[in-house]
Amino acid sequence: MRRVMLGAAVALALAAPAHAADKQTLADIRAELAQLSDQLQGLRSELVASGAKGMQAAGGASALQRMDTMEAELSTLTSRTEELQNRIDRVVKDGTNRVGDLEFRVCELEEGCDPSSVGQGAPLGGAAPTAGSVTAPSAPSTGASSASSGGGDLAMNEKSDFDRAKEVLGQGDFRGAADLFATFAETYPGGPLTDDAMYLRGDALHQAGDVPGAARAWLDAFSAAPEGKRAADNLLELGKSLGELGQKNEACATLAEVPARFPSSQAAGQVSSAQASLGCQ
Repeated sequence: MRRVMLGAAVALALAAPAHAADKQTLADIRAELAQLSDQLQGLRSELVASGAKGMQAAGGASALQRMDTMEAELSTLTSRTEELQNRIDRVVKDGTNRVGDLEFRVCELEEGCDPSSVGQGAPLGGAAPTAGSVTAPSAPSTGASSASSGGGDLAMNEKSDFDRAKEVLGQGDFRGAADLFATFAETYPGGPLTDDAMYLRGDALHQAGDVPGAARAWLDAFSAAPEGKRAADNLLELGKSLGELGQKNEACATLAEVPARFPSSQAAGQVSSAQASLGCQ
């Protein structure tokens, strides 16, 4: 694996068109373009049927020329949406394959993990792209009285569950804390504390001496939120743990991604010392 690309670029590629179109999918945009084209065709037919009088009322022969120009622009926009969809599909496929490669390598280092059991996971960005749909999946509902996906509100018991896991971590029960953080992430997907919980699970496993498990946890955390508030930290710790496991090339490549993707993060400032300790070029 020449370079470890773990998905942040994919997330950016997916987010840009969704934001620009106010959370519309490419399929929605293409459908609207098709409707506009049909409406123009209808107007053209009405204009031609109205004869000279209608043509004059519409501004003369230049009306048809303006319609031709608009139809050409619509055709160009339609082609661009198709090109964008193809590009997104390629980026998602490439990013998913790269993450899969790293998951396989981590599995080889985990005790009891069967590499043959590592299958193709869900594509980065959510469900597999279909005929133009590129919006990111919404966070699953937790069934709690207060939603925790995106609004920053805490679900019922969320804060107390998180504090309990941190308390167990502080008491030195690292395995117990790792289990609690894992349960927390499953219970409150997309919550405002979930990024922290997934990062701290890796930390708990690392303190328990389970370096392969910690590497897996930080990889899972980064893959789940490649632009989250803990993304840079997860990537940094993943690189360092790979170094501890003797995977120098993968470790150095992963560490190099931290300042490249998150240049202003605190994690980026710790990369140089980590690279020096590994003898990265």
